[in-house]
Amino acid sequence: MSDRPEIGDWTDPDGLTAVQDARLPETLAAAARSPFYRARGGVPVDRAGLAALPFTTKADLRDAYPFGLLAVDRRRLATYHESSGTTGTPTSSYYTEHDWLDLAERYARKWVGIRDTDTFLVRTPYALMITGHLAQAAARMRGATVVPADNRSTAMPYARVVRVLRDLRVTLTWSMPTDTLFWAAAAHAAGLEPARDFPALRALFVGGEPLGPARRARIARLWNTTVVEEYGATECGSLAGECPAGRLHLWADRAIFEVRDPVTGHAAPAGRGHLVVTPLYREAMPLLRYDTEDLVEVSDEPCACGWALPAVRVLGRGAAGHRVAGVTVTPGDLEELVLALPGVLFWRARALPDRLVVELEADRSAADALAGAIRSRYGVPADVTALPPGGLVPHHVLTAAPDVVKPRALFGPDEDWARALSYY
Repeated sequence: MSDRPEIGDWTDPDGLTAVQDARLPETLAAAARSPFYRARGGVPVDRAGLAALPFTTKADLRDAYPFGLLAVDRRRLATYHESSGTTGTPTSSYYTEHDWLDLAERYARKWVGIRDTDTFLVRTPYALMITGHLAQAAARMRGATVVPADNRSTAMPYARVVRVLRDLRVTLTWSMPTDTLFWAAAAHAAGLEPARDFPALRALFVGGEPLGPARRARIARLWNTTVVEEYGATECGSLAGECPAGRLHLWADRAIFEVRDPVTGHAAPAGRGHLVVTPLYREAMPLLRYDTEDLVEVSDEPCACGWALPAVRVLGRGAAGHRVAGVTVTPGDLEELVLALPGVLFWRARALPDRLVVELEADRSAADALAGAIRSRYGVPADVTALPPGGLVPHHVLTAAPDVVKPRALFGPDEDWARALSYY
C-alpha cells in the first residue's frame, strides 16, 4: 500500500504546500547522490535554496546520457526509457520499482476511474518510450484487463484496432487524440458506426499532443463517449490530469511546479511560459527544476471541481505558430477553424511567407468556407484544396490486415522473396 497522498486529500492550497515541504528534504537528499548535481556544486537543503538553483535542461539530460543522473545502485533499476526524440536527440530516463509505484498512481488518477471490470486498450508505443508501459502498469494496479495494442506497428493496423475494440468490448482506451480519428475512419471503412457499434466504450484517455475544444468535441461526438485528457513526459511520467469539470490540473502534491518566462528566465508559480518541474517521489533519477520546454498556461484560480491543484493549459512547443503575410498563425487557432466544419477528420497546412496552403478531405463547399474563415480570422490569403476521401489518408491504411514478418531464407516459386531476412 502506498504512503503517498491521494487526490481527494488535497482541496486546500496550504495542504499542498505542506506536503511539498514535508517531502522536499528527501528529494534533495536523493539529488545529492546524483553525479550530475554533485558536479554542479552541491544540492541545497530547503525550498529557498531550490529556488536559487539553475534550471535543469534537456541539453543537460542529453549531455548526461545515459546514466549521468543515476542516484541509486544500478542493480535497483527496474526499467530504462528514452524520449521519442521528435524535437532533438532523445533523453534517457530510468526508474526503480518504488518510482514505478508513484508513476502508476499518478496516471491512475482518472476521474472516470479505472476499474477491475474494465478492458483497457493501450494504443501508444511501448518500446523505449514510457507511455505504453505507464498505462499498462496503472491499469494492472487497478485490476483492469489490458489489451497491449501498441502503435506504429504493422502487427496492429487500424482495422485490427477496430475489430479488437468491438469484439473485446473495450471500455477504456489510451492513445493520442489524432489516433481516435483514424479509428473512426477505419470503423466507417468496415461498415461500422463509431457512435453506435461500440456501446461498451465509456472513455477515451488521450495525451501526447495539444487537445483544443473543437477536436475534443469532434472526438466525443464521433464515439459518443467521454474524452479524458492526460499530460506528461517520459522524463517525469504523468504531470497533470483532467478533473470532472474538464480542466487539466497539475499533480502539485507529487511535484513542485514553476512557470519560466522563456524571454526573461524569471520563474513564478503561475502564468504563461515553460513548465518547470521538480518531482518529489523520484529515486533513480532525481530532477531539480527541470525545464520541460513545453509551453503552458498555469492558473491558481478556483475550479468548479474543488481541487486546489493548479490548472494548466498545454499549448505545445509549436504554440507560437508561423508568420504568414505578417500575421502569426497558430496551430490551435487554425484547428478550431478547420474543425468547425462538419465531418472533417483529416487536414494539413503549410505556412508560406505570403499565404496559407491547406488541404483537407472534404467537399468544395467546405474548402471555400474554410478559406473565408481564414481570411476573416487572419486577413491573409489562403489556398484551400478539397480532396476526396483517401486523399490524405489512403483507404488501404484504414483496411490493411496485420503484417507480422519473421526472417526466412527459403521461398516457394510464387512467393515474394524481396523481404528475405527482414522484418519490414
